[in-house]
Amino acid sequence: MPFYNDLRPEADFAKRDYARVFPTLSDAARARCIEGLLRLKPALSAQIPQRRSETNLLIASWNLKEFGHTKQRLPEAYFYIAEILAHFDLIAVQEIKSGLYDLDVLMRLLGPNWRYLINDITEGAAGNSERSGYIYNTRRLRPSGLAGEVGMWDEITHDSPLGLKQLKRAPYMTGFIAGWKRFAMVNLHLHPGQGADNVALRAEEMRLLLRALEEKRKGLWSDNLVLVGDMNLYSRHDDPTVARIKAAGYRENAGLEGHDTNASQTEAYDRMFFRTGDYFRMAQTAAAGDSGAVFNPFDHVYRDVDVAIYRDDMLADYTGARDLAGDDATLLGYYKHPWRKNQISDHFPIVAEILIDDSQSFLQDKYAALRGGV
Repeated sequence: MPFYNDLRPEADFAKRDYARVFPTLSDAARARCIEGLLRLKPALSAQIPQRRSETNLLIASWNLKEFGHTKQRLPEAYFYIAEILAHFDLIAVQEIKSGLYDLDVLMRLLGPNWRYLINDITEGAAGNSERSGYIYNTRRLRPSGLAGEVGMWDEITHDSPLGLKQLKRAPYMTGFIAGWKRFAMVNLHLHPGQGADNVALRAEEMRLLLRALEEKRKGLWSDNLVLVGDMNLYSRHDDPTVARIKAAGYRENAGLEGHDTNASQTEAYDRMFFRTGDYFRMAQTAAAGDSGAVFNPFDHVYRDVDVAIYRDDMLADYTGARDLAGDDATLLGYYKHPWRKNQISDHFPIVAEILIDDSQSFLQDKYAALRGGV
C-alpha cells in the first residue's frame, strides 16, 4: 500500500518528523482524501483480481493523462492514483510527458519497493512530447535486462503504402521475470483519431509493428509477448486491425474484450493482447474465462455527486469564458470534462491476471514423457 504520512493530523508531526510529500496540505484536504481512499480501497479489493503469493501476477496498463504536464492535479489525486497502482504488480503507462515531477511524486507515495523504467520522449509534433514507461513492484518481479524501442527498418517499411518509416510514438519493449515466467511487454500508444485517414494510418502502424516483431521473435529472449497500451482502437472502425493482431498469433484477454476503457465510456481504446506458450497462461474465472478487469475510479472518487466539494478548486484555476460560478449545469459539465479527467485520467486502468507458477503442469508433463519412454 502507499505511504499515507501526509494524511496524519498535525499532532502526529509534533511527536515525530514523518516525511511528507505535500507539507502544506490542510486538515480539510486530508480528511477529504481519506474519505475518498476509504471508498476506493474496498472497491479495488472487490473488483481487481487478488495477488496469490507466488502463483500469479497482475499486469496492468493505464494512460495517465498528460502525466507531468497538467498543473490541475490536487495532492489527493496522487494518492488515488497511487492507491490504484499499488493493487497491481506491473503497469505499462502511456502519456508520461517530458517533466517527471508527477512520476517522482507517485514513486515517493508508492515507496521503496517500487521502481520505474521509461524511454525517451518521442520528439516532433506527432510524438506529442510523450514517453512510455513501466512501474513495477520489485517484490513481485524484476526487469530481465531487455529494454529498448522497437524501430522499423527498410526491409519492413519499403512497401508501406503510406510511406511510414517509423511509428509516430516509439513502441517500448521491455522484458520481465516473475517466478518461472519470462515475458516481454510492448508498450504502445498508436495514432489517434477517427476518419478514414486516421484509421488507415493506425492500421499501417500495427501492420509494420507485427511484421517487425515477427522478425525479432526469431532471436528474442522470450517468445512470450504482450502487446499493451492505449491503442486508440475504435469499435466501429478498427475491427480489421484487431483481426490482424489475432491472425498474427496474439489473443486478447477475454475479461477485457468489449469493455469501454475511456472515461466517457464509449470506446475500448486500451487493450492487452498475449502471445502465450505452454507455460505462459492467463488465470481463469468461472464467469468470464480469462481473468481481467477495467476499473472506473469515478465510481468512487471525483464522483458526480462530489461536484460541489471541488467548486472552489475549479473556480480558482478556470481561465475560460463559461459561467461556472453562476450555472450549476455548466459547472457540472466542466467538472466531468475536463476537470476530473485532469485529476485522474481520461482513461481507465485495465488489468489481466497471468499465472507464473506452472510447476505442477511442468512436472506432470515431464513425468508423462519419462514414463512414455520406459
